[in-house]
Amino acid sequence: MTDSSSIQSTSALTRETAQTATNSESYRLAVAIARAADDRKGGDLIVLRVSEVSYLADYFIIVTGYSRVQVRAISDSIAHQAEQECQRVPRRVEGQYHGSWLVQDYGDVIVHILMPTEREYYNLEAFWGHGERLDLSAELNGKP
Repeated sequence: MTDSSSIQSTSALTRETAQTATNSESYRLAVAIARAADDRKGGDLIVLRVSEVSYLADYFIIVTGYSRVQVRAISDSIAHQAEQECQRVPRRVEGQYHGSWLVQDYGDVIVHILMPTEREYYNLEAFWGHGERLDLSAELNGKP
C-alpha cells in the first residue's frame, strides 16, 4: 500500500531535480550549444539529458550538418557561443579533419555533429533513447 505522503515527497523531489537540472551550468551550456547549432541551420537537433542513465555526461546533443563545410561551421559556431556565453572550451574535439562526424567534448555536454549518412548509420538517438529528450524550442526562439 502506497502512502500519500511518500507520493507527494517523490513528486516534490522530481520537480526539484528538474528545476535543479534546468538551473545548472551544464543546462545553460547545452542551451547555448543548441542555439549555436540552430543558428547555423543544423538539422534535426536533439538534446538528451543523460545524467540519470550515464556517467559520461549530463547532456548529449546530436545535430545534422548537410555538408562537410556546414559540419565545420556548426562546430565553429558552437565553440564560439560556448566560450562567449559560458566561458567554456571543449576538452577535446575529434573529427575536424574528416568532417563527416565531429565530436566536441565539454565534459558535462557532448556534441555530435554528423552528416546524414553517418547519423542514420550510427543512430545515436536510438542508442541513447533512454535519456530524457528535451524540448528547447522556447529557448531557441529567444524566450528565456
